[in-house]
Amino acid sequence: MNFGFVFPFGDVKKAVAYAQEAEQAGWDGFFVADLVWGMDAWLALAAAAGRTERIRLGTMVTPLAWVRPWKLASETVTLDHLSNGRVVLSVGLGANNAGAEDFGVETDRRIKAELVDEGLEILNGLWKGQPFGYDGKHYQIKPTTFPPPPPPVQKPRIPIWVVGAWPREKSMRRVLKCDGLLPAPLNAKGKFVKLTPKAVREMKAYVEKRRKLKTPFDIVVEGMTKSHRDTPAIRKWAEAGATWWIESRWGVSEEAVLKRLKQGPPIL
Repeated sequence: MNFGFVFPFGDVKKAVAYAQEAEQAGWDGFFVADLVWGMDAWLALAAAAGRTERIRLGTMVTPLAWVRPWKLASETVTLDHLSNGRVVLSVGLGANNAGAEDFGVETDRRIKAELVDEGLEILNGLWKGQPFGYDGKHYQIKPTTFPPPPPPVQKPRIPIWVVGAWPREKSMRRVLKCDGLLPAPLNAKGKFVKLTPKAVREMKAYVEKRRKLKTPFDIVVEGMTKSHRDTPAIRKWAEAGATWWIESRWGVSEEAVLKRLKQGPPIL
């Protein structure tokens, strides 16, 4: 199992310092929030790439419905080269309660889902190289002939983790086209509920039965551990099939966040 740490603050200099601390403490990944308005995630990760050598770098998560996919393709492939192939791209529809309505971005869930699906197709097309054209409902791109950037270092592409609303079939079909799942279980009334190991097992079985891609696939679980010795809190997820644990300490004091970071990842 791999272990990542989310930087829960908005100070870019601290983000770079925390990334260094995370690598020294033995964490496998360092992630930052990608917000409608706030610290620029990709600039922060680029700075972190220059101060680290091993740790994977990514977002948690990028609201793909609210960003231009060609801009995101440029940012991710640039960072992939800066970091020598250490980028992970996590995407979702975008949570409306995160200030979206204040900036006039799309809030209709159905339209956001369409934008995400088209955005994923554009990302993959641009990463493969030019000329690339696209004719979708929301995006139209004419093939261009100017010199493209080199393709990503990682093959066959930069890994994409995507939020999957379980058991919604349309959302899970999107998951099958990607490289990792951020589980978001729903109850019978369509309300998001707490994730359980049972749900992880069900989603893992679903993916294994239907995914046609032969590339590695991750199941990513987020939460808080009491310390690096909080083994029972992690083992249940590993046994259920999760491959990444992301330490997400939102709303916690900076002192407590830094203390947990320096302890290092959980010991299994």
